[in-house]
Amino acid sequence: MAQPTSLRLRLTLLFSIVATFVFLLFGWVMERSIEKHFEMGDIKELKLISDAVIPLLQSLNVNQDIVQIKQRFDDILIGHHHPLLRIIDRSGNLLYNSPELDLAQVPIPLSSAPLRQIVQKWRNDKNHYRILIQSANNDTYTPYTIIVAISTDFHQHFIANFRLILWGMVLLGILMMSLMSWLAVRYGHRPLRHITNQISHISSNELSTRLNPNDVPIELSDLAISFNDLLIRMDKAFDQLSNFSADIAHELRTPVTNLTTQTQVALSRIRSNEEYQEVLYSNMEEFDRLSQMIADMLFLAKTDNKIDPIEMEDVDLYEEVQNLFDYYEAWAEDNEVSLLVEGTLQLRCNRLMLRRAISNLVSNAIRHTPKGQTVIIKLDRLQNRVSIIVQNPGEPILSKHLPKLFDRFYRVDPSRQRTSEGTGLGLAITKSIVEAHGGSIHVTSDELKTQFQIILPIQLNKLNSG
Repeated sequence: MAQPTSLRLRLTLLFSIVATFVFLLFGWVMERSIEKHFEMGDIKELKLISDAVIPLLQSLNVNQDIVQIKQRFDDILIGHHHPLLRIIDRSGNLLYNSPELDLAQVPIPLSSAPLRQIVQKWRNDKNHYRILIQSANNDTYTPYTIIVAISTDFHQHFIANFRLILWGMVLLGILMMSLMSWLAVRYGHRPLRHITNQISHISSNELSTRLNPNDVPIELSDLAISFNDLLIRMDKAFDQLSNFSADIAHELRTPVTNLTTQTQVALSRIRSNEEYQEVLYSNMEEFDRLSQMIADMLFLAKTDNKIDPIEMEDVDLYEEVQNLFDYYEAWAEDNEVSLLVEGTLQLRCNRLMLRRAISNLVSNAIRHTPKGQTVIIKLDRLQNRVSIIVQNPGEPILSKHLPKLFDRFYRVDPSRQRTSEGTGLGLAITKSIVEAHGGSIHVTSDELKTQFQIILPIQLNKLNSG
């Protein structure tokens, strides 16, 4: 797949297109304005001559000297920019024609009615003209046709030169604007390059680096803030990963050390079959712990990365809790702990995953409940959520430990033997399951009880983590 065009080139092209449109429009308006100016000036002068000729025609009579009449027409043309005049009567008889050019070739519209003022362009073999054609009557109602012409060659020459200069300037302006746009975009991207340079120096060992939102333009401040938040999350993730790796190594070291020690002891001398069987049974327990730890880590990896979709079904939580109580009944009786469930609840969820989450909480509760006390599970429906509470009396958990209880391999008492505490992933798995269902889990602890509360949305059938 081809790489998208650079932002600098896009902005430069955009500015260039806008500049081209503006300059072309400006050039077109300027050219039309000049042409209109000359056209209006020509028409005004043609009308002035025509308006001066008409009164003279209206006062003509047959007794006037033709030489005198032509002289009066010559006088009218004096003071104008080399106008040409031709006057003919209805029969086509010539009354006056400027000596510079015979305007007989000018086409006259055929009409039985008197001609109003008609302005049009005309050219012969050499020159260009703008002409005015109009009818006029004298006192004897003799109709005359007046043709007034002005050469536009000077205008055409001026406009041609002006057009050449104008469009040259327009082209130069477009090129200059394109160059200035490129320079402006390049200068405007300096903060981006500065941020990029800062980011390029960030590595896994320098995640404490932060971008200062006050050092960048306001348009980039949100980007800097978002990137800082990303760095914070990455820093936290790297710390967790580092701690997780150390915890994994620590957790795996104990069973591996036990296996190695027991095997070395078994091989140190010849033993009976019963002694070898005892060693193998002991090794089997360590292998079971390793297998469970690996299975738990694989389960966390799947839920964290949402590898498999969650298959939902309608579940009676009261019945599920009762089944868990049947499973833990013997262990609870040995610890002299009672189990109690309050409330009923129907929920659409993944049965096996939610059973595992509640099972982890119940096993922890039984383990830390004093003899003669009761572990209580409360099922309740809120407005648009459901609540599952697992609580037990016992020693309170210090507040400094509460935020870390759901971290992997975290234990309130690090010195406690891991053989009695499972893999150290139970609460982490519970949190992962709850979050995979779109819910949340919270823990509180005081002198009276320790309580884990799971909050799940009611419409779990709409969730899909695939």
